[in-house]
Amino acid sequence: MALKEDALNYHEFPKPGKIEIQSLKKCDSAHDLSLAYSPGVAEPVKAIQADSSLAYRYTNKGNLVAVISNGTAVLGLGDTGAIASKPVMEGKGILFKKFADIDVYDIEVDSSDPDHFIETVAAISPTFGGINLEDIKAPECFYIESELKKRLNIPVFHDDQHGTAVIVAAGLINALEIISKSINEINVVFLGAGAAGLSCARLIRDLGVKNICLADRKGVLTKSRDDLNQYNQQFATDDFGKTLEEAIVNADVFIGLSGANLFPKELLKSMNRDPIIFALANPDPEILPADAFAVREDIIMATGRSDYPNQVNNVLGFPFLFRGALDARAPQITQNMMLAASKGLAELTKEPVPRNVLDAYDIKSLTFGRDYIIPKPFDPRLKEFVAERVKAAALKEMADGQ
Repeated sequence: MALKEDALNYHEFPKPGKIEIQSLKKCDSAHDLSLAYSPGVAEPVKAIQADSSLAYRYTNKGNLVAVISNGTAVLGLGDTGAIASKPVMEGKGILFKKFADIDVYDIEVDSSDPDHFIETVAAISPTFGGINLEDIKAPECFYIESELKKRLNIPVFHDDQHGTAVIVAAGLINALEIISKSINEINVVFLGAGAAGLSCARLIRDLGVKNICLADRKGVLTKSRDDLNQYNQQFATDDFGKTLEEAIVNADVFIGLSGANLFPKELLKSMNRDPIIFALANPDPEILPADAFAVREDIIMATGRSDYPNQVNNVLGFPFLFRGALDARAPQITQNMMLAASKGLAELTKEPVPRNVLDAYDIKSLTFGRDYIIPKPFDPRLKEFVAERVKAAALKEMADGQ
């Protein structure tokens, strides 16, 4: 009850909402007004009309991201509708500003029709330097992102898919180093074949994982199933059996992106040595750490929660992906840019942790190891290790003409 009241009061007082617009330039005199609006504003208008790229010089386009949703898949709440998704989108705006100094307009589109949604976003896209899609249900989200990426010349990024993937890949790199396993030899089993599961599977495949099995509540995505869509068919396999229980035998990694308590702890016994368990359902994971460690002690475990070690938190990814992409003026966020972000996160985890980060989490020490395979969101070096790596990857791709 206290959390509910605190949350509602936080959003209402001292002013409703979580973000606002502030003026960057003074407007205190008649001369200021003549520069900010008529007649002076005509000069940048004419300049941009002659050369549209000058919008990055004379407007806020280059540091402005639209956080856009139709509210069809909000957090763990499902289809809330567009207006009810607004607190989440405003929250995303806070994170963009806090962690990467990126300005945001949150836009809630009252449409569940994918084509109408696409047309709406495309029509308003000239305003922005990037588009962050949020809380759109699968499989429509795949189609929406794909079509917008084809049509627009600015980064379009569906964070529910790719944000989690970037952090998972970083954690996997470090966990494998700790237990001395090769990435191209491990068996990875997913429970959850939606937007996040598919994006995670694609990114770790690009990282070098060869043996990947996806399962949902009906079982393994086998080639004989007739209920798969065009997006998850690419991971259909007959090499892991038909059930989660069969697939998990001799697995090295379990990645859960499904629901609470869906991974029976007994299944841990059939996994290989030093199993890596990423139980990422929120707020309640597929298996609780206490239950997992009660079965075996050689686990490396991550969840989506802040009250356990190794939190897979998207705020480690999307602000810095966009920061790097905007700074490079990249036309899109690519798999190579996401891999650069993952590798940057993995490297940062091995650096000594600054005192201000320890103080933020009220801990005395933090060292790379089983309980620290992913950096903390308040680490001030994330821009250096992630955004700069993303920018470099973007510039290289652009130079190579990719």
